Amino acid sequence: MKAKTIIQILLAVLIVGLAYVLYDSIMKPVRFDTEYTKRRDACAEKLKSIRTLEEAYKVTYGSYCGSFDTLIGRLMSEDSMRVVSKVVNHDKIPADVDINEMPENEAVKLGYISRVEMLVNPIAKLREDGKLPMIDANGHKRQLNDEEIKNLRYVPYPKGEENEFELRAGMLEKSGFFVPVFECQVSLQTLLSDMDHQLVVNKIAEVTEVPGRYAGWKVGDMTQAVTDGNFE
Repeated sequence: MKAKTIIQILLAVLIVGLAYVLYDSIMKPVRFDTEYTKRRDACAEKLKSIRTLEEAYKVTYGSYCGSFDTLIGRLMSEDSMRVVSKVVNHDKIPADVDINEMPENEAVKLGYISRVEMLVNPIAKLREDGKLPMIDANGHKRQLNDEEIKNLRYVPYPKGEENEFELRAGMLEKSGFFVPVFECQVSLQTLLSDMDHQLVVNKIAEVTEVPGRYAGWKVGDMTQAVTDGNFE
């Protein structure tokens, strides 16, 4: 093979290689942002479900909970949530009375309706009310099952690791009163630990451009009585 032909082949290979390197350098941050968004959204869904559990725990026990073992264990195993059911006493309603046309309180006073208080399982009640939704692999909406609820504590990424969300709860003094608060969070450093280090550093710097903003995803706050998520 002539030297000229060899040089031409080598140049062609070099050009292809340089083109690939250029393309990869352009696409690398694009791929990073795509993966970052996927991980953010997965965390957001879990954090919203954890918030739902915390709110149910507060309604049931009067405070938030700072332990996943206690939070999930009690909500799943105890019939402890007080609910009021409405029972219509048909035998007491005159034939010429339509209780749908009167205020409920009046119907209760006349004995046409009874309010019965009972204890139910908090998780069962949340499912009944459709408050633990998720979309399965087939795009179908359903309620979280027991195993998925137990696994809410684990950060969804990186795959293969069992990092837990940080969960805290306590009381905050506000205007002379103490109010319950909680906070559940994961840092970007943990969530993106298997991704390009420099791009992670850049993303953290971008997120924290807003003074006081947490470099990660969270719901609730230990310093103020809110349950919002910083992804909302």
